[in-house]
Amino acid sequence: MDAVTWHDRPSLRRPVLLAAFEGWNDAADAATTAARYLASSWGTEVFATIDPEEFYDFTEVRPTVSLADDMTRHVEWPAPELSFGHLAGADRDVVMLLAPEPQLKWRTFCGAVVGVAMELGCELAVSLGALLNDTPHTRPTRVSGTAQGEAMAAVLGLTRSRYEGPTGIVGVLQEALSVVGIPSASLWASVPHYVSRTPSPMAALALVERCATLLHATVDTAELAEAAEEYRQEVDDVVAADPEAAAYVRGLESADHEPDLDEASADEIAVEAERFLREQGRRD
Repeated sequence: MDAVTWHDRPSLRRPVLLAAFEGWNDAADAATTAARYLASSWGTEVFATIDPEEFYDFTEVRPTVSLADDMTRHVEWPAPELSFGHLAGADRDVVMLLAPEPQLKWRTFCGAVVGVAMELGCELAVSLGALLNDTPHTRPTRVSGTAQGEAMAAVLGLTRSRYEGPTGIVGVLQEALSVVGIPSASLWASVPHYVSRTPSPMAALALVERCATLLHATVDTAELAEAAEEYRQEVDDVVAADPEAAAYVRGLESADHEPDLDEASADEIAVEAERFLREQGRRD
């Protein structure tokens, strides 16, 4: 049985697949918050869902119950959603995937996602992630970017991932995309580990801004920027009230001299990304 249920089959212009997953890849909910903000900004509409039955342990990712008319109980399953919309400021469309990280059959799951990307003609895939790090909340959120393959990394001004060790669904999906020739990149925001249990609009804002730059698109970030400033002030207040916490943050600030992994300017990345995708279109 096909895992994907299509509600519509949109005709898209040079689409880009943008994916974010709840769970291991989503420290402080930054990646999924960023993806939802982008989806709302670009007015995406759901066109397909993935049946969760084969991919989730429902004792880990539980369905929820809601009431209709205060009488009828309705079970809502954690089904991954695929939506589409137009990239504001760009001559291309976006396909958004938002889902909890599956617990089962990752290769089958990624095969279903890759099948959708191929059917819709996606030229590029970008995944969003967030990780815990020894970084202070008082500094701008660092976003590192990696790409699958040397050529793609050079074109987008990112680094080629040299990480070895346990991976999440983002890494598995990137490999599945590379097998069928869809270039992919991944953006990761660093989240201070001492505020990991609180959703971070600061990290989400950093991902939104970097993603918009990478895709040469425009996004109104005013609402998210306001939430990020309020978040930072709240953390400032909590830290200031605890002398040990304040000393710890000062220590992180003193040690926070690590250069960003991708020093290419925003304009350079945008120009090179556009050139790369134009050349891909000519070859196709």
